[in-house]
Order: sequence, then C-alpha cells, then structure tokens
Amino acid sequence: MNRLFGRGKPKEPGPSLNDCISGVDARAANIEEKIAKLETELRKYREQMSKMRESPAKNSVKQRALRVLKQKKAYEQQAESLRNQSFNMEQANYAAQSLKDTQATVAAMKDGVKQMKTEYKKINIDQIEDIQDDMADMLEQADEVQDALGRTYGMPEVDDDDLQAELDALGDEMALDDDSSYLDDVVKAPEAPDREPGADSVKPGKSTIETDEFGLPKIPTSLKTT
Repeated sequence: MNRLFGRGKPKEPGPSLNDCISGVDARAANIEEKIAKLETELRKYREQMSKMRESPAKNSVKQRALRVLKQKKAYEQQAESLRNQSFNMEQANYAAQSLKDTQATVAAMKDGVKQMKTEYKKINIDQIEDIQDDMADMLEQADEVQDALGRTYGMPEVDDDDLQAELDALGDEMALDDDSSYLDDVVKAPEAPDREPGADSVKPGKSTIETDEFGLPKIPTSLKTT
C-alpha cells in the first residue's frame, strides 16, 4: 500500500501561543507606526488651513485632512483589536503554563512520597528503640563508674549537727576578725611631744640655766672635776 499510494507527510506542529503573540504584537507595532505618520500629516494640514482663507484651495486641503483622519481611525480600530487579541492569548498562555507547572509539582510530590516510602522500609523501629535502651544503659553504667572513682576513703564519721555548730562558730570568729573598733583607741592617743619638757615655763629674754636633753640642769664643769 505504501508503494502504491506513498506515505503521508507527517503533520507539522502548529504554531505555539508565544509565536502567535509575537506575530500579533509585530502587526500592532506596524499599524501604530502608520498611525504616527498619519498624525504628522494631519498636523501639517491643520497648520495649512489655519493660515488660509475660505477658498476652494482650503476646502481641498480640508478634504485631504478628512481622508487622512478616516484612515487614522481605521488603523486605530485595527490596533485596538490586535492588542485585545494579544492580551487574550497571553492570558491563555499564562493559564496553560500554570497547568504545566501544577502538573510538574504534583509529579515531583508523587516522586518524593514514593522515595520516602522506599527509604522508610529500610528503617526498623524496633532496632531504633533497642539502640535507645542500650544507650540509656551505657550512660547509667558510666555514671556508676564515675561515682566509684570519686569515692573517698579514711574520712572520719562526723555528725551533721556537729558540722553545723562548727560552721556557725567559724562564722562568729570571722565576724570578730572583721571588728576594727580597737583602732579607735589608737586614734585617740595623745601625740608625741615635739618640744623639750619644761620649755613652756622658760620666759624668753632672761638668763636661764642650761638643761640637758632630759630637761635637768646641767652640772657645771668645775663641779664634775672635784
């Protein structure tokens, strides 16, 4: 059959929404350029008519301006229609892309759940509980070893009441050591004399008997030799 009738040509994929949107936008841009040219021509006709008096020549310019204005209105309608088409296709493209993203998200979630189930099968809850129990036992044994190593020997047995009484007495002794009231007597003691004894009774300007370092009259030298 293929030799008699030949094979049919494979159908080519139709244009995508993005291609259609690009084509419509290009057509709208081309029409907007034409509208801009017509607006420039209209401004020129307005300037001419503003400088002309009522005459057949002014009416001719006016007719050309009306013709250009009609073309401009037609192009504006076409541009508006193309912009609406582009907007509608963009909305459809956005909805289609959102559906694709949703499908990809759902597929990824399914794969994730499937992988979680596969990994969960590799876990034995009973083994985990046994490991936790073994770890608790090992920690308890470690505490017992530390208590055994920290045990003291040769310590005398002392009553707790005696220890408390000795501690209170130690506190009283420390309070006595902190008492500095005995220093008040030292502060109140008289100062050492800075003058010789009897110096205040000696009147200046009169002959006085020489005294030694203890304030006693010195013995004359003649009496010391006798």
